[in-house]
This record gives sequence, structure tokens and C-alpha cells, in this order.
Amino acid sequence: MLQVLVVDDEENIRHMLGLVLRKAGYEFKAVADGEAALKTLLASDFDIVLCDIRMPRMDGHELLAEVKRRELDVVFIMMSAYGDRDTALQAIGAGAYDYISKPFKRDEVIFTLKKAEEREQLRRENRALKEATARTFNFDNIIAQSASMRSVFDTVRKVAGYKSTVLLSGESGTGKELIARALHYNSDRRNKPLVTVNCGAIPENLLESELFGHVRGAFTDAARDKQGLFQEADGGTLFLDEIAELPLSLQVKLLRVLQESEIRRVGDTRSIKLDVRVVAASHKELASQVESGGFREDLFYRLNVLPIRLPPLRERREDIPLLVEHFLSQHNERLGTKVSKVAAPAMKLLLDYGWRGNVRELENTMERAVVLTGEGTITTEALPAAIVNADHSLESLVQGEDLSIKRATRELERILIERALKQTRGNRTRACELLDISHRTLLYKIKDYDLQDVE
Repeated sequence: MLQVLVVDDEENIRHMLGLVLRKAGYEFKAVADGEAALKTLLASDFDIVLCDIRMPRMDGHELLAEVKRRELDVVFIMMSAYGDRDTALQAIGAGAYDYISKPFKRDEVIFTLKKAEEREQLRRENRALKEATARTFNFDNIIAQSASMRSVFDTVRKVAGYKSTVLLSGESGTGKELIARALHYNSDRRNKPLVTVNCGAIPENLLESELFGHVRGAFTDAARDKQGLFQEADGGTLFLDEIAELPLSLQVKLLRVLQESEIRRVGDTRSIKLDVRVVAASHKELASQVESGGFREDLFYRLNVLPIRLPPLRERREDIPLLVEHFLSQHNERLGTKVSKVAAPAMKLLLDYGWRGNVRELENTMERAVVLTGEGTITTEALPAAIVNADHSLESLVQGEDLSIKRATRELERILIERALKQTRGNRTRACELLDISHRTLLYKIKDYDLQDVE
């Protein structure tokens, strides 16, 4: 039941409104002036204020100004005589929701209150949705315990509040969009838009218009002005996924936007100033793209102000059990299944698998296993044949579509170090001899590959 505060210096108006509100099912309190109203609002919670404009001591305008200054969460409705219509409109410009004219009819009062009630409900739902979204994409809720991911979280925590451009790198499925959302929702831009665009998903001939917008008549089909994604993200964050797919012609224009903080719509003669934080991401090595001439060097350095690398799942295998438990719970809730755990042989296969599709592939695998199992324990029979029959030998590193020598070398190095540590039961001096590397190099590699707990 909504709480209404009536503020009017005329006792008969307070009495009449009290009868109307009580009959309509509202709880209310009535006071005679703005000062009393302010004390009441500071002492108790109200949803709506019905306030007269002309009152002694503190009038309606002054009360409204105090409510806004103190950021009190209440809907303000002015009451005014017919001759005060312009004054009432002035109050709306100052932040009042609406006004009703005196003398007023019962139905008019109730109709205005119902409108305010619907508005308040929508506003609260929107606020709750934003808070839920912020919690969902808070980096504390990203499932990981490995040192490499904790390092990512620390970096996100440090840089989220700055406007500086962030470049996310990592294989497909490592969670680049999730980190981009964490950067946005942990910054002071969280209440402004987060706009996401996949640079490889939009045809090249439409991409410029999508990013920067266009004016009417800029080209054949431009029947009206169009706002681009940069303008939509004004005050917030623009996430440019797969930035390596951006054509060279648009890379020049993006560089200008980053340098000047302004855009020019297609066909326009003037520039528009914007406040946008840009987060870019790519599964390709942009430095290699620069060397091959596929990406501008100046744009690369402009984007690479705050680089964050997301490690593949095979480099942080200790996160797999946590992720498995998380996906079990998530899919059980969504699908209505009752799967309780994963059998030890099945978990070993999940831990040993290479996960070229990273966290996304693991999530899809767990959904399949949950559906096939229904209830009880997931066994090896519920896992895909590719995982059950996977070749865990070193030759498997060069199978599949990924032909990157750098990534294959890193994986080979990680496997050999892990194997040496297990063979020597954590004796690092002995492991150095087996690996033919210095103790200092081994310590660096152990930290890099997050192998501190291997014995």
C-alpha cells in the first residue's frame, strides 16, 4: 500500500483529500506547511507527496528544491489554483512528476495518483534490474580461483574507474565479453549504456553507419537521420568485439574518435562531442596483424593502453571443478533436472581435456551431460565422444584449426613443466635438471602457468 503525504495550509483541503485517499486504499498523513513536510519526509518513508504551491513558511517550490537537494526518493505532485498553471509547469521543469488544479474532482486525483504509482513501479523495477545486472557482472561473481584469473580481477578492479581504453585478448570462449561487462558495471558509468558490437558480424558497407550514424540523404536508403552506436553509448561504454575485423578504412575513423572524443556521422558536416569509454577485444594477436599490414599500428597502440590477457581454460585447470559445479547448478535450475555431481572418472576426463572452445565449450558440454543424465551422477557415458576418446599426447597440440606456433609452444611448455613437477613430487631443483632450464626461469614459468600447487 503506497504512503502519501498531503501538504496544504487549508484544513478543508487536507480533510477532503484524506477522505479521497482513504476510500481509494492509500495510507496517508497530512501536514500544514513545507517545513513540517520536510521533517516528516526525513523521519519516515513516503512514496508520493501531494503538495500545494502557495503556503506560508516554506512553499511548494522550496519544499521540492529541498527534496531534490537531499535526494529523497519520493514522487512529487503539485496542487495549484487555476491561475497558477504556469507556476505548476515551472515546478514540473524543476522535477515534479505532475500537477492537479484546484478545485479538483475525486477521479482526477485518483487518476493522477495511479499514473504516479505505475511510474514508480516501473522505476523501481528498472532500478532492481540494473542492480541485478551489476551483481551478475561484478568480477567477484566470475567463477575462478586460479592465480592467473585473480590477476585479471585485480587489474579490472584497478582500471574500471578510468576512461582509458582497454584491449582484451584471448581465445574464443575465454570470457572477454564478461570482463568487458565487469569493467562497465564496476565503474561510475554503470548507470549509463553499455553498447556491444561485433565488428565481424556487420557487413562492411553498413558498419560505418552503424558505428557513427548518418544524416538524412547521406546515401540512397538514408530516409531519416540515424544515431550510431557511439552516440547510443554516450556517457557509458562501447564494447568493440573482434576489433581485428574492422576494415582499414574505418580504423582511421576510429583512431580519430579515440584521439578527439568526437564523431562525424556519414554525410554530416559537423562533429559531435561524446564521452565514451571504449573496450576492444580480439581473439587474434593484434601485434601480428600489425606486422602483416592488416591492422594500423597507430590504432593498435591507441587501443593497447590497458591490455588484459584472458588465459585459456587449459592454462587454469584448477578452475574446471568450480565451473563444473556452477554449470551443474545453473542448468539444474533452468532445465528442472536433479543432477547432483560428476563421477570421478568423468571429472578426470574433463580435467585432462584440451578445451579449445574454453569456458563456452565446457558450459555446452555440461548442459549436454545434464540433459542426458536427468538426475543423479554424470558418468563418462554422458560426455561427448571427443572428450572420452581425446588424445592427450603431445601430438594433439597440433590438431584442430588452431595453427598458432606461439599458443602450441606455450601449451607444450606448460605440459612439460607440469609433468616434471609431478615426476619430482614438487622438487624444483630436480625439475630444473629434467627440463634443462635455470631455477629462476622455472619459478617464472610456474607463476606464469599457475602451477604453484603441482607436486
